[in-house]
Amino acid sequence: MNEKRVPVITIDGPSGSGKGTICQLLAAKLGFHYLDSGALYRLLALAAKRHGVSLDNMESLAVLAAHMDISFKTRDNGNTPKVMLEGEDVSALIRSEGVGTNASVVAAYPEVRDALLQRQRAFAVSPGLVADGRDMGTVVFPDAIAKVFLTASSEERAQRRYKQLIDKGESVSLAALVERVQKRDERDMTRKVSPMVPATNAVMLDSSTLTIEEVLQKVVDVVAASGIQPPQ
Repeated sequence: MNEKRVPVITIDGPSGSGKGTICQLLAAKLGFHYLDSGALYRLLALAAKRHGVSLDNMESLAVLAAHMDISFKTRDNGNTPKVMLEGEDVSALIRSEGVGTNASVVAAYPEVRDALLQRQRAFAVSPGLVADGRDMGTVVFPDAIAKVFLTASSEERAQRRYKQLIDKGESVSLAALVERVQKRDERDMTRKVSPMVPATNAVMLDSSTLTIEEVLQKVVDVVAASGIQPPQ
C-alpha cells in the first residue's frame, strides 16, 4: 500500500476542530501533499443531488462514488486547492451546511466508504501526505508515521462555524448550530463502519482554548518526534 512507502501524517477529528486549517499549514510547512477526505464525501453528496440519486440508495451512491468525475487543482497562490466536480469549481458549494449534513449521511454507508478507500490512498505520493478526516489514522492510513486526533468542545466548534457563516452574510442560529454539531458528532461516532474514534496510537489535542499557531506548533512537535522535520 502507498502509505508504507510514502510518509503519511493523519489528523482526524470532528468538524470545526480546526483540522483542515492545521493540515493545510502543516502540508505547506513540510512541502507535503494535502488530502481533504471530507471533500470527497461532500462531493458525493452534491453529485447525488445533481444526478437525482436518493441518499437512501446505498448501491447507487457507491457506484457514483467510484466513478464521479472529480479533481483537485492547485491554486497559483498556494491556497486550498480548487475542488472540481465534472469540470466545475465547486469549492464554495460543497462548504454549505446542507451539503455537509448530507455528506455525513452518505459517509455512514459501508459501500460508499469502500468505494472511496482506494481513491483516498492514491493521494499518498512522494514526498509525503498530510491527510485530514475522521478515519485517516484508523482505516485509510493505519500505518501513518504520525497521527493526531484534534478536537474542541461542541460549543466552541459551533461558535467558529457561526462566525464563518455570519462573515459570509448568512443568517443562522447559534443554538441550532450547536445542536447540529452534536447530532453530527453522534452520527459520526456511532456509525457501524469507520466510526470517528482516535487511533490507539494517536496524540490527542484539544484546540478549544488554543490559537491556530499554538495548535500548529504542537502538531509540528508530534511530527518531529516521528522523525520528520520541516525544511529549514
